[in-house]
Amino acid sequence: MSPVALLAGIKAHHRGPFSAVEDLLDSAMTQTNGTDSAATAADPPPPFDPLAPAVPISYPLKTLEELESRAYFKSFHFPFNQAGVKLPSGGGGAEALPQRPRVLVCHDMAGGYTDDRFVQGGTNADAYAIWHWYLIDVFVYFSHNLVTLPPPCWTNTAHTHGVKVLGTFIMEWGEGDKQADKLLMTKTSAQMYAERLAELAVALGFDGWLLNMEVELYPGQIPILEEFVSHLTQTMHSSLPGSLVIWYDSVTIEGQLNWQNQLNDRNKPFFDRCDGIFVNYSWEDNYPKQSGEVAGDRKFDVYMGIDVFGRGTYGDGRWTTNVALDVIKKGDVSAALFAPGWVYETNQPPDFQTAQNRWWGLVEKSWGTVQSYPKVLPFYSNFDQPFLEYPGDSTTQPIQVSVNFKEASYSGGANATFRGTLADNAEFTARLFLGELLLGSSPLHVTYSVKSSGNSLLGLALATSTTTNKKKTVFLAASGNALLTMNQFSSQFTEVIMPHRVTKLEAEPGWVMQESSIEMHGHILKEIRAVCYRSKPKTPHAVAYAPSPAPSEYYAVLGDIKITTSGENTNFPPSTAWTVDGQFVSWTSGPKGSKNLSVKITWQLKEGNVDLFSKYNIYVNKLMSVSSVYQREMLDGSQEYLGVAAAKSFYVSDLEVASSISSLKFIIQVCSPDGTCQKLEESPFFLLQVQGM
Repeated sequence: MSPVALLAGIKAHHRGPFSAVEDLLDSAMTQTNGTDSAATAADPPPPFDPLAPAVPISYPLKTLEELESRAYFKSFHFPFNQAGVKLPSGGGGAEALPQRPRVLVCHDMAGGYTDDRFVQGGTNADAYAIWHWYLIDVFVYFSHNLVTLPPPCWTNTAHTHGVKVLGTFIMEWGEGDKQADKLLMTKTSAQMYAERLAELAVALGFDGWLLNMEVELYPGQIPILEEFVSHLTQTMHSSLPGSLVIWYDSVTIEGQLNWQNQLNDRNKPFFDRCDGIFVNYSWEDNYPKQSGEVAGDRKFDVYMGIDVFGRGTYGDGRWTTNVALDVIKKGDVSAALFAPGWVYETNQPPDFQTAQNRWWGLVEKSWGTVQSYPKVLPFYSNFDQPFLEYPGDSTTQPIQVSVNFKEASYSGGANATFRGTLADNAEFTARLFLGELLLGSSPLHVTYSVKSSGNSLLGLALATSTTTNKKKTVFLAASGNALLTMNQFSSQFTEVIMPHRVTKLEAEPGWVMQESSIEMHGHILKEIRAVCYRSKPKTPHAVAYAPSPAPSEYYAVLGDIKITTSGENTNFPPSTAWTVDGQFVSWTSGPKGSKNLSVKITWQLKEGNVDLFSKYNIYVNKLMSVSSVYQREMLDGSQEYLGVAAAKSFYVSDLEVASSISSLKFIIQVCSPDGTCQKLEESPFFLLQVQGM
């Protein structure tokens, strides 16, 4: 599997030929339809033209006219912004939210649409990201534009982890007053705009809206506003079961912009017409409990706001965000965390990853986890989203555990890295995942990739229980001396299993694939932990092994993990089962007889369930001038990685093509949810002759 270049929850590392884009709201792509339109420093950039072929980006709608006219659906960028990952069915996901206190996270990072606007990935390996999805129920993408549409990287990543995603509809300041007058002109106009918002959410694959009406209204407009909220909620529910519309504590039923900081009679009519309320931040000790009492049996639909920047918020946010969380949890209502990007925006020391883990560690300690995975099979992770525990500020742990986004990974995503010192007879364990997976009668097949140094070994511990609370722990050991492994671990685990297959990967030096199987019918997989330990040297039978008295260096890396019941890889449709096409083909001249190509590539299964696949790696073969395609590939068979797509579209921008190349073969490598990718030689492709050849 090739490196993933999406930006949410995984650090983007991008090797494709994409151009940088200036501020999307005030400028256009510097390369449009393959024509180099780079201007001098003195020339202002041309206005952004959403109809022109260009590097795909995410962008908001700024006017009601754009919303009413459905102009977004005519944009060149629309198909690239469609999320490819649906919420999992069963155990939450596409169903109603669980009846317990929940956590809503409102993005609001540096105004929105920063690195994440690049749909096909960007060049900033230090881009903002969230990888603590197991602490989140609902994610809101926020900006101060009228209609904020979540970039698909956020929706895809959140959905992968069972988290619902909302866009934002906001009216504020002087312009908001004018927009509100138009929105609320009649009940018919309000219903029309509500239907347009619902249509956008369904088409782009996200799950609803946060409504923020921070404007003063006339009392006569309130019934129309109530109709807008009701109609949007009803339309969303009928169009997308499990969707949400949440009201922000802003304008009151009298039409006054007067934040109540609680649920009460002045904002409850809006709450009654939608799925919840996001309460403003300046609440007091007893407000969570009182708000829950006002909500009655809908108390978990009350989300008490916390501004992580600490602007007039209870508990002062920042590194004491947990103070407010503790009070909210005691009040038995839900929490809304606004702007957790504070950690990133304010450059909290010592570095973003460490500070991010520390801050979310406060959330977990106060609130606990709210998501669990694996919940369904197949399960696959390349460790871009593990459940790693933050160890606190203590440095006494012998092994430091981290997620490395920057070094080359085995299968895209990241590496779970274990580094430190460990004595010969010692072990160290670290949580990887908390699950809720009911196991059937079929054997469980577990495969994971490891790279280690010296005699450092790494295995996996599985903790299970039954409906009668019968617990079992299984150790999937690394390859090595079975007798010594059994002697070391048999007293600690219910069962110790040696791998039945170990494969050293020639294409990935240093990486080893370990495969184990186990039967646990009727058990529920609750936790997966990494176990760090050391191999012991082989000694003559007459000589007792004396462990080293001093700890020595330990280093191991987990690349990915896959859990299935079949033990077999996915059967992919043959390349002939796909329709692949190229559109908006544009050639420009380059230096030394070369050319630059821009082209939109699309693909679609002719028949079958395309929703089985939500990731596609894109490669190009640059083929020489020989009589047949296959001979050309033999002469120049190297594939150049261009990027990754979640939608079934990919835009190649200004690909340099040398004068010796006669044709280009674009390969769409299909990847399945179990981490398996189709062989390149069997993947669908699009063949394009070089202009003039």
